[in-house]
Amino acid sequence: MSSTATDVVRLLTVKGGTLAVAESLTGGLVAAEITSVPGASKVFRGSVTAYATELKHELLGVDAALLAARGAVDPQVAAQMAAGVRKALGTDWGIATTGVAGPEPQDGQAVGTVFVAVDGPRRVDSGSAGGGKVVALRLNGDREEIRRESVRSVLALLLKELAGEQTGNERAQDTERNGGF
Repeated sequence: MSSTATDVVRLLTVKGGTLAVAESLTGGLVAAEITSVPGASKVFRGSVTAYATELKHELLGVDAALLAARGAVDPQVAAQMAAGVRKALGTDWGIATTGVAGPEPQDGQAVGTVFVAVDGPRRVDSGSAGGGKVVALRLNGDREEIRRESVRSVLALLLKELAGEQTGNERAQDTERNGGF
């Protein structure tokens, strides 16, 4: 178990949040990393490993036209996977991985092209997602290294989003410290 996974479970537990995972190239490794943490059952609801492209549409609600036009290795696909698993499993947060681990290119994308995404609660004050982020990665290494780095990257993205969540009062205090009204 990684310290990042431990920190994710700890923060979700403290905040009373829940998590679901949608995976493609990582094939269940993200879910395994999270569930290796003692107490993960308090926050982790489940995962969908949608390795086949059509399952991304059928199980996660990824737009079929998007998949047909761009293939499964695309930032919008990653974002829709994260949002789709969050909705399907009824969680506060959804994360997703999609990409090419190799050994051959896929959908016109080079080996090592990976997109990781997080989708979180909508913030009432701004109307934007607390998550709603996608990161594009260009990874080197063999298949195993690309998959492991994808796991590390999606958990780090989620941790950053969880740690960055602030209550309205914390935002007000920050504004005051910086000379705002």
